[in-house]
Amino acid sequence: MLRERTEALEDALLSPYAAHVRRSRGRAVVEPEDPIRTAYQRDRDRILHAKCFRRLKHKTQVFIAPEGDHYRTRLTHTLEVSQVARTMARALRLNEDLIEAMAMGHDVGHTPFGHAGEHILQEISPGFHHAKQSVRTLTRLEMRRDKQSPGLNLTWEVLDGVEHHSGTAKAATLEGRLLKYADRIAYVNHDIDDSLRAGVLHIEDLPQSTLEILGRGHSERITTLVNAVIEASDGKDDIAMSEPVASAFDELRRFMFAHVYTNELVKGENAKLGHVITDLYDYLVKKPHVMPADHRALYEHTDEEDDIPRQVLDYIAGMTDDFLIRVYRDLFIPKAWSIF
Repeated sequence: MLRERTEALEDALLSPYAAHVRRSRGRAVVEPEDPIRTAYQRDRDRILHAKCFRRLKHKTQVFIAPEGDHYRTRLTHTLEVSQVARTMARALRLNEDLIEAMAMGHDVGHTPFGHAGEHILQEISPGFHHAKQSVRTLTRLEMRRDKQSPGLNLTWEVLDGVEHHSGTAKAATLEGRLLKYADRIAYVNHDIDDSLRAGVLHIEDLPQSTLEILGRGHSERITTLVNAVIEASDGKDDIAMSEPVASAFDELRRFMFAHVYTNELVKGENAKLGHVITDLYDYLVKKPHVMPADHRALYEHTDEEDDIPRQVLDYIAGMTDDFLIRVYRDLFIPKAWSIF
């Protein structure tokens, strides 16, 4: 079979520290192998064809409702993460199929309106986090076409990488640990690019000491960071970034959090957004029948059948920016009408 040939090539070519698909912990529900694709390739394809992945094109990355076609969305962010991750994985002889599947799925649980939306849902439900919601989306909320069971039935390694792509906890695989670096390299640099385009930043505003080490241009910085990860991780049983690049990158990330992610030009609509999400949440908890029947059906005959707040949280978290505003408008804004 072609799949077995691919698996044999992995065993021959990949690093001994890579997550070889033949050593996968497998799926929650055992299923027949595909004759062509490995398990990690099937996972990538399942995510790519899922509704939650398609919705990413209408979810905010940083800039809420930007006036322009060239700002990143959650989908373009995902594609940039995948590209950076695959480049580093290939250089380190890690499993490209695995890290691509992780990258494609890492943000499918992200809220409408980016981190602003996430913070509001965290106030409503402490403990909410987009990485955990991504795993929940892939294992509980997204349905395969056969609809025999909830979730996409992905391999353990993919779900582990998605869950640990953000925060301080380490993924079990080197591919999962590499994803965390790819995510940060991608978002810091494309958020700088978008901020310069929006006039939120000027190149002179960035800490010049970091640019001297990382580079002044977008491509130059990414190349420096990718090389630093490869240099520090090649042949090792862990993933790291070499100095002085790591320290310069940490300083640049701190600058972005202080001057962009909390900038009023970027987050000036947050107070309005808070009212929209909290009002919608409160309304749906009181009137859950307003939610679509197919969403409510996900919880039938489960221990969450009567957990209306959880059902509402999942519903809102899965919305796109436009859909959230449209639902809010339909529920709360009077429609103009005429008797003639």
